[in-house]
Amino acid sequence: MKRYIVCVLAACLLALPALAQSQQYPTKPVKVIVTTVPGPLDTFARMICDKLSIALKQPFVIENRAGAGGNIGTEAVAKSPADGYTLLFAIDTTFTVNPSVYKTLPFDPVKDFATISVPVTYGQLLAVHPSVPANSVAELVALAKQKKLNYASGGNGTPSHLSSAYFTSTAGIDMTHIPYKGTGQSVIDVVAGQVDAIFAVVTGVLPHVKAGKLRALGISSAKRSALAPDVPTIAESGYPGFDVSFAYALMAPAGTPDEIVQLLSREVQRALAQPDVQEKNRTFDYVPTGMDPKQSAVWLKENRERWAGVVQRAGITAN
Repeated sequence: MKRYIVCVLAACLLALPALAQSQQYPTKPVKVIVTTVPGPLDTFARMICDKLSIALKQPFVIENRAGAGGNIGTEAVAKSPADGYTLLFAIDTTFTVNPSVYKTLPFDPVKDFATISVPVTYGQLLAVHPSVPANSVAELVALAKQKKLNYASGGNGTPSHLSSAYFTSTAGIDMTHIPYKGTGQSVIDVVAGQVDAIFAVVTGVLPHVKAGKLRALGISSAKRSALAPDVPTIAESGYPGFDVSFAYALMAPAGTPDEIVQLLSREVQRALAQPDVQEKNRTFDYVPTGMDPKQSAVWLKENRERWAGVVQRAGITAN
């Protein structure tokens, strides 16, 4: 019994430093590396970090480190101290797709990180130029089986490319991929009629749909978009179970005390529940997940496994 009591006391003493650290955290500014240039992810990250700064009474300072599909900023965080003072905001594809499209990565997407949150997901809208004689997903598939069509994307391995590759594979059709250096120019060329179709974030193409410059055919995610409720999902259009959603991920270096990870996760969920954040998320067509760190890690794992198959079948590479 004495030995048991001594072991218990020893374990408690060993846990005290981590407990004290988590109770005091944060005691200084927290650096949050965002893996893109200013844009949708950066805007979302700043919104959440502003809420974290208020709630935890320390600045959460954004630092943009873009490049290599998110790998540059992600590597920097992987090599940072696991003390909660360097965090990562990335598009989920850094962890779900990059392991399959890059021959080597400067980090291990599983072993080098602790998952804090996958706070929101978002789908994409399949749109075609009005000159394409298709008013539904079914008609587009039938047309693609009769003649060669093409689709634009923001580049190899980007969400727009992945959505298209998954769709054409599921529908059993072959369309020519026209990659661009960024989604903006790819949308412009579809609007101009130089390319037939595109998958893109709803907010990126919906204004063109409303202006009659593009025709919306389907939503990639399992549920319809709140911004385009009249557009059916691809699952509703003859492909049950079709669900292509992307997300943002908030991560920390592996070894970060679990108390800090859990604290940050709870504060992110509180931020997402605030009315002004909810309204902005509706504007961006983001869907809050409500997932805790464990559920978020499972979500990333399942999507990493799914995209590995898609990448292999489509022959997608980072180049």
